[in-house]
Amino acid sequence: MAGDNYTIPIRSDKLQMTFSVTERVHTRQTDFQRIDIVDTDVYGKALLLDGHIQLTEFDEKAYHEALVQIPAFNVPQLERALVVGGGDGGVIRELCRHKSLKQVDMVEIDKGVVEACSEHMPSLNNGAFQDPRVNLLIQDAFPFVKNATEKYDLIVVDSTDTYEDEEGEISEMLWTEEFYGDLKNLLNPGGLVVTQADNHVYCPYSAESVMDLLGKVFPVTGFYFALVPSFGGYSGFVYGSVDGGLKPALPASDLSFSYLNDLTYALAQQELRFS
Repeated sequence: MAGDNYTIPIRSDKLQMTFSVTERVHTRQTDFQRIDIVDTDVYGKALLLDGHIQLTEFDEKAYHEALVQIPAFNVPQLERALVVGGGDGGVIRELCRHKSLKQVDMVEIDKGVVEACSEHMPSLNNGAFQDPRVNLLIQDAFPFVKNATEKYDLIVVDSTDTYEDEEGEISEMLWTEEFYGDLKNLLNPGGLVVTQADNHVYCPYSAESVMDLLGKVFPVTGFYFALVPSFGGYSGFVYGSVDGGLKPALPASDLSFSYLNDLTYALAQQELRFS
């Protein structure tokens, strides 16, 4: 299998990335999507859903630390969190590093992602699925958030994108005003909702549409980004809040990180211009 190449879309067929695959580790078709885990020369193991890159061992900490820790450091007190998607386990791994956290509810529609990543990429969750604070719910997040009564300090949406030139994605209902309105109702004072928003450099329409969507629901919205090479260099994130936002500097913490530091935190909030 060494020497095989795998080509993934960065922006549909308009921009693609090809990398060398040394082993096809795991493939399965679930009721929702095709799951592939491949081992590569440069990125290590990579998770793909329906042929789209979701993460790699090489740079997943850049993605997960930015997605989770930047908003986590900007809520008044992180005690209760909700995760939508994130079946690979990286989000709950980052959340469970906070000693103040008392409960994490994680709603994932596809048990196959949890099983495949737990078996073949266990460092992603690093034991977080066994953490007694974590409550894993295998179900559709759309009805869950509509009927939930608990309140959360942080809500992390780690669902798949709605891809350019494609239709029928399983996360389509999660990119609606109704869904984010339900999330807003679940926030504690000062709480934040955050979602990944694709590659904002090559796919600027994605982050713009997410900002527009959250702007219809939340009085406070914002954007930040991280450097994630396997995503084509960048990963954007959008947050919404009733009464919160991001501090200009990274708060002091006893946690250590692979990607996040004072420089990358400051960079995350800068505006990029390429024209």
